[in-house]
Amino acid sequence: MSTGPLEGIKVIDLTRMAPGPFCTMMLGDMGASVTKVEAPPSSRISSFRKASEGEVARISAWNPLNRNKRSIILDLKMEEARLAFYEICKEADVVVEGFRPGVVDRLGCDYETINRINESIVYCSISGYGQTGPYKDLVGHDINYISIGGALGIIGSSDGTPSIPYNIIADFAAGGMNAAFSIVAALVARSSSGKGQSIDISMSDGVAYLLAASTGEYLRDGTVARPGKMTLNGGAPYYNVFRCLDGKYISIGCIETWFWENLCKAIGLETFGKVQFDQDKYEDIFQAMRSRFATRTREDWWMELSSLEDIAVAPVLDMSEMETDPHIKQRNMVVDAGIFDKEPVKQIGIGPKFSKTPGSIRSLGRMPGEDTFTVLSESGISKSDIEKLFQSGGAH
Repeated sequence: MSTGPLEGIKVIDLTRMAPGPFCTMMLGDMGASVTKVEAPPSSRISSFRKASEGEVARISAWNPLNRNKRSIILDLKMEEARLAFYEICKEADVVVEGFRPGVVDRLGCDYETINRINESIVYCSISGYGQTGPYKDLVGHDINYISIGGALGIIGSSDGTPSIPYNIIADFAAGGMNAAFSIVAALVARSSSGKGQSIDISMSDGVAYLLAASTGEYLRDGTVARPGKMTLNGGAPYYNVFRCLDGKYISIGCIETWFWENLCKAIGLETFGKVQFDQDKYEDIFQAMRSRFATRTREDWWMELSSLEDIAVAPVLDMSEMETDPHIKQRNMVVDAGIFDKEPVKQIGIGPKFSKTPGSIRSLGRMPGEDTFTVLSESGISKSDIEKLFQSGGAH
């Protein structure tokens, strides 16, 4: 039985932070065999340093970014560990790294080196600003990349104050998901050429790429999107959120005129049904809608409005509410991923639904280094050489 569309693809994961692990989680969910190459405990940046072994095991098992992966520990600063890494790469299809530019060159595991060992390798580098350009050596995080990429400048209140979103735009979408898509595209290209290639994923590039439609308008006629003032970022009453009686919020997405007219009729504000795009009326519409939605709970509004035809509306859910939402449950987006120490482990499910080669969660996250001996043995390294590697501290 197939384990997914990427069954048979071997991925070596050198990444540490969110974008890379999410990328390789996606590949693993789709059936790829993923091996994490982790740093030795002395140089690992992690809360694991303060946790007991049992706590580390539990954290690893519950972390969905670790699922469907084996874990080995190699100190790539040591020559003998690098040689072992090269052996693993000989049979690999993909290497993913997330270091700052230049680090893999110093470690001796850069694309040129690995390509000499395996010319079919697809080598993906994920970094904040890419491998070239004046910002390539700057440190940063999601908030910085969405700033340079232009996203943070259009998210916020109408007074111009940016609102900081969770780190899903640069880290997970522009970084991890963009990298996973690019890797699969490179594998398709390899199927005809037989050659691998390097991929340079810049999260700031990816953010700008996600703004394709908005930048298209700007480059066409000079319209600069402003926070809280545009149709799709809070400037219009027909595409907005409103506070309800219980303090919870409901979202309205009635861009289409008949959606808007249906909504206005349903909430008793028919007089606004024909002036949807009259910006001179927006202040009055906002005030009336805020007052109206504040008269009933979010659940009351959701139950009533969702039962009517063609009204784009949804409750704004927090994570605890999302987990129990009937649609999320029916779509298997929160699932029992396995058992850890007799405890059922719940995780986010798999987004893409394939009809013939569906993805799967085959294993929970492993302890750092739990598979070192097995993976090195599978790569053809002798037992005695592996033992020497452990004794030298090159492997753990």
